[in-house]
Amino acid sequence: MFFLLIETGTAVCSIALARGAQIVALRENKEGRAHAQMVAPFIHEIIHEQHCTIADVDAVVVSEGPGSYTGLRVGVSTAKGICFGAQKPLIAVNSLLSLVHVAIANHCLPSSGCLIAPMIDARRLEVYTALFDAQGNQLSGITAEIINENSFAETLAQQPVLFIGDGADKCRTLLQHPNALFAGITASAAGMLLPAIDAFAQRKFVDAAYFEPFYLKDFVITTAKKKIL
Repeated sequence: MFFLLIETGTAVCSIALARGAQIVALRENKEGRAHAQMVAPFIHEIIHEQHCTIADVDAVVVSEGPGSYTGLRVGVSTAKGICFGAQKPLIAVNSLLSLVHVAIANHCLPSSGCLIAPMIDARRLEVYTALFDAQGNQLSGITAEIINENSFAETLAQQPVLFIGDGADKCRTLLQHPNALFAGITASAAGMLLPAIDAFAQRKFVDAAYFEPFYLKDFVITTAKKKIL
């Protein structure tokens, strides 16, 4: 069983191919702003590296968000194109859950009682986040939070919280509680594999014709200010 995994919800462009529960090929670029140029070549490389074709893929898996508007559009558009062209089912995995599975797979949790707060950068001091337990179960709703020194105060007073993701780095100086822990975990297509296997077993596919990414916030187009001559 093959899964093609596409993660483009953050600055990381990550494409993976999995055979069963094992990642057999992975391509990643963490420089950002180049997803549209890298997704197709990365897919081509890993497919040919494993001597297979898109026809051999059993399902296409894509990050559903929240995350970068442009990045999500690139990933979802590519996934839809493959699903339509090759008649493959589409699986969508929450981007925060994917981050949690990367942390769990890398054994970043100091104890089973530690919670995980994945954070995806939403510009300035705002992040997309939610709380998960050490098994990857979601404990709170997904929100867009402006972080300050009092953020997560009630939770941190009760137990350790591991903050991960590209949004967590900018919050280190604000979250100074002794129970606030940090790990340098970034988005990866590999983190989508276990949720994808579960979704495939339960036939939880999304309709490629109507599926839209979960942006959480509306995309706002801004115009540059005119310079005064």
